[in-house]
Amino acid sequence: MRDPTGGGYPPPMDGYLAIYLNDQLALGVGWRELARRAAGNNRDTDAGEALTRVATGIAEDVDTFRSIMDHLGVRQNPLKTAAVFGAERIARLKPNGRLLSYSPLSRFLELEVLAMGIDGKKQLWTTLRDQADLADRVPGVDFDELIERAARQRETLEPHRARAGTEAFRGG
Repeated sequence: MRDPTGGGYPPPMDGYLAIYLNDQLALGVGWRELARRAAGNNRDTDAGEALTRVATGIAEDVDTFRSIMDHLGVRQNPLKTAAVFGAERIARLKPNGRLLSYSPLSRFLELEVLAMGIDGKKQLWTTLRDQADLADRVPGVDFDELIERAARQRETLEPHRARAGTEAFRGG
């Protein structure tokens, strides 16, 4: 049966899952790199300590995600991952209100984007558990714990995100 959108023949259902997994892996690598950069930018601060813990957790999540893909026999698409990795690097050039230094806006945007990514990751684990039925297909992966870990990561960042927003927009 042809794809009604004109895109040729649709991939089998596991083909859709493979595409989704590769898209999500690429995004995960982007969040990991952003978290590492933000942790480095905030070194020796309370926010930096929280970001270091979150960056470590995100890196572990990326590893878990890769192991899920390996278990399912899904080949990783290095072009997607490289594209997101490069986009994260290019995003560093975004103006931040200061010519050559880190600004309160930089801190807030890093924390804000990470918070959005963690919220998305929580949704990802839920989707894989419920819609893709991977809880039964991938033994040894506790999707409920991954969802809870994402919630803990979000809670860890929230006070720092809120404080950074106040500092950026109200001057402290």
